[in-house]
Amino acid sequence: MTSLWFRSALLSDGWAADVRLVIENGCIDRIARGVEPTSGDERHAIAVPGLPNLHSHAFQRGMAGLAEMRGPASDSFWTWRDVMYRFVDRMEPADLQAVAAQAYVEMLEAGFTRAGEFHYLHHARDGARYADIGELAARIASAAGETGIALTLLPVFYAHGGFGGRPPGTGQRRFITDPAGFAKLMEASRRAIAPLAGAVLGVAPHSLRAATTAEIAAILPLAEGGPVHIHVAEQTKEVDDCLAWCGRRPVDLLLDQAPVDTRWCLVHATHMSETELARLAASGAVVGLCPITEANLGDGVFPAQAFLAAGGRIGVGSDSNVLIDAAEELRLLEYSQRLTLRARNVLALGEGRTSGRSLFDAALAGGAQALGASAGLAEGLPADLLSLDARHPCLAARAGDALLDGWIFAAATSPVDCVWRHGAKLVSGGRHHRREAVADRFRTVLEHLLA
Repeated sequence: MTSLWFRSALLSDGWAADVRLVIENGCIDRIARGVEPTSGDERHAIAVPGLPNLHSHAFQRGMAGLAEMRGPASDSFWTWRDVMYRFVDRMEPADLQAVAAQAYVEMLEAGFTRAGEFHYLHHARDGARYADIGELAARIASAAGETGIALTLLPVFYAHGGFGGRPPGTGQRRFITDPAGFAKLMEASRRAIAPLAGAVLGVAPHSLRAATTAEIAAILPLAEGGPVHIHVAEQTKEVDDCLAWCGRRPVDLLLDQAPVDTRWCLVHATHMSETELARLAASGAVVGLCPITEANLGDGVFPAQAFLAAGGRIGVGSDSNVLIDAAEELRLLEYSQRLTLRARNVLALGEGRTSGRSLFDAALAGGAQALGASAGLAEGLPADLLSLDARHPCLAARAGDALLDGWIFAAATSPVDCVWRHGAKLVSGGRHHRREAVADRFRTVLEHLLA
């Protein structure tokens, strides 16, 4: 049993003062408000829930910054993808685990306590299956286990190189599977995550480019009620290619031919018509936004204000992990809307609401829904939470929602002090307890991969 006392805490029903959380078996057993600390309490200033990171490709943390040299023609997502294919072509299983562990340490230090791992690296370097088809899924699970982050594992079904079942290219050979092989991969993935507290398994048809709607229908039962994630409408070329192939836009096609509901997360959905936006909002699905990656790749700006006004749900993810920063994802989401609409406090949900609180609440609820997990500080929920350092300049003389505004909009360095996941304290003084060992291994792997 652990007892934590906070001067101020953002509970599931709002801010409260002088709060004691009693944690037992990884969950919040009791909450007392308006109480003085006792000798057995670990004391901190400010508590907020840990955020879900709904979309990660952990292995890409190893190539962060390697695709920033201009080529002979204009660069885009598609030229970045070529760099990614060359990088992933060299990775062995131990390399994947080392890079994923580094990504997960950084996520926890940034305030993310659960990762949605959109895992599509399945096979050996020559495209052959490992003796254990779940070898690389197990490496992701091991990285989550050694760092302590909660894991929603989303094995990716990837069968084609373009719309209409076009054959895959050589660079995609490590990703490719078929429905029978994918069923075995799901079984192996379920075994891999079994030892992890609170782990969730879902499915992820990669995109409408890489999976036909018939194949998506065939694999959905393998999720056994878990979440379903898919990339959709990330780039204008994808929309144009879909129109050229079938005369329909990707989001419309997906909504017409798949049972999209609250289990689903449509990642990016950047380029939608007004009709698609309204239909998607009405479906109850979450849109997974990754503002740092979307900006890095030049994808475009999601129409977040219109989507939220239509009742839509959103969460955030770190995607390519070019930079891992929970507050920056939220800040860039709001700032992209301000630049596009030339207005301020665009995503603040109503008069008197602050942008920071609105963004935080949306990301917390949408991310939890998308990852098949619960989030927030309430009795019976997992003890996944952060303390913020009240001495940080961005939090000076602030209280309530202004604390979130200070963190998200005014911090050049993170005020995240301690992080608990399933009741275990993983970060103290802003540093993960295994930070140096994980970073040393990461550097050794990168020196080999980039030699």
